[in-house]
Amino acid sequence: MPPVRMPASAAEALSMLEAGLDYLNAADLPLLGPAAQGESLRALGRASGKFTAAHAGLMRAFGASGGPEAGGYASPRAWLVAMTQVTKTAATDAAKWTRILAAHPKIAQALAAGAISPSWASQIAAWTARLPEADVADADEILLLAAAGGAEFSDLAALAEEMYARSRTDPDPDDDGGFADRWLCLDTTFGRAGKLDGGLTPNCTAALRAVIDALGKNRGPEDLRTEGQRAHDALEEACKLLIRSKFLPDRAGQDTQVQVHVPFSTLRGMDGASALEAAWLAAQAGEPGYLAGKDAEAAACGATTIPVVTGHPDWQVVDQIIETVRAVTGPAGPQLSALIGKLAIDFVSGPIGIASFLRTRLLDKPYNSASLPLDIGYSENIPPHIRRAVILRDRHCAWPGCRKPPSQCDIHHITHRSRGGRTSLVNCVLLCEFHHEICIHRWGWTFILNPDGTTETRGPWGQVLRSHAPPTTRAG
Repeated sequence: MPPVRMPASAAEALSMLEAGLDYLNAADLPLLGPAAQGESLRALGRASGKFTAAHAGLMRAFGASGGPEAGGYASPRAWLVAMTQVTKTAATDAAKWTRILAAHPKIAQALAAGAISPSWASQIAAWTARLPEADVADADEILLLAAAGGAEFSDLAALAEEMYARSRTDPDPDDDGGFADRWLCLDTTFGRAGKLDGGLTPNCTAALRAVIDALGKNRGPEDLRTEGQRAHDALEEACKLLIRSKFLPDRAGQDTQVQVHVPFSTLRGMDGASALEAAWLAAQAGEPGYLAGKDAEAAACGATTIPVVTGHPDWQVVDQIIETVRAVTGPAGPQLSALIGKLAIDFVSGPIGIASFLRTRLLDKPYNSASLPLDIGYSENIPPHIRRAVILRDRHCAWPGCRKPPSQCDIHHITHRSRGGRTSLVNCVLLCEFHHEICIHRWGWTFILNPDGTTETRGPWGQVLRSHAPPTTRAG
């Protein structure tokens, strides 16, 4: 490689940096060939470490010079959020690097030289931060030398753990090993998606790792999930297995419960509703979370389905009732509005109320079953005798090649109940969490149960998996 001319100023250095990245972004990268592509990725990896060190150094200098305050901001982090189009989380990470590299100058030097990646540098700093302050610099140097010598990440972790164990030959009786710092935060974001963050104890980390390793393995050629997606699905499956195990308080192993909300106004607007309202009158003389689309389909397969009819008070109707009463009886007290409102709610509610009457006659199963106020109905779940029969027949996940035991499987309706599928032995099959919720309900695979008990699955791009060899043409 020819010698590179060093820039004469920070502005020129940044200009050269942008010019180099512009070149790569505009280049026809496939024409580089695998060798050049690999070397380019290694060079960008080194540049990533150098960038992290330079960015942290500038952040530290900018804060020390009073730059944020001069611009009207309390800190470099606040300035980054306002001026560089980064999120608060990204700005917090950038500020964290200034603290890490100030406390670990040898790691800062290694990053600036491109000798270590930012992710490894962050982890080494976290390991050595647990040691007595006088030992941190030496420990940083030992781990950096080991990394430069080709040590694997697991080797570095083992070496760091040994250093920590030796440093605790005379432990502080008030030191709880970081147990007091444990925390977990599960935030709900848009669309009821979640964001999980936390600091785990070694025991919790080991337990969670064991769960993810056991449940997050690649399941075969149809498994196109990334490693992160498999870890997510493993955590979800572990939680569902725990719920089914009957060890959680107040759950008793109950499956997912789906509440189907039917606005009362929708019932009243359906064909035949007016006639039914008239017949009922003659004869009588909050808000939980919603699922839709594939989320709802996956959760509802085999779940307890509860139709919920919702309504809202229409106080204009109450005013009309009051005016009617006044026209007949004269002026009334101020309590009349509330009293009539309560009576109106009682009138349409309950097991023989108009909401229940319309729902049970206008909707099909399972949404026309017994009711609760305002009107909530219960539908049949998969009966225990059918569940037992499916388990006895399939013995494990029925997906070709999968051997997950029944305790880790769901009962799947081959023809979904929303499409007229019946809860019967011939329409139910045992499928594990991945093949049921991901392959069937997310990716659109279809499952075929043949009369002879063999199974076949077909993927959305023409994939075919069979539990048996494909049929052959008979000779002669």
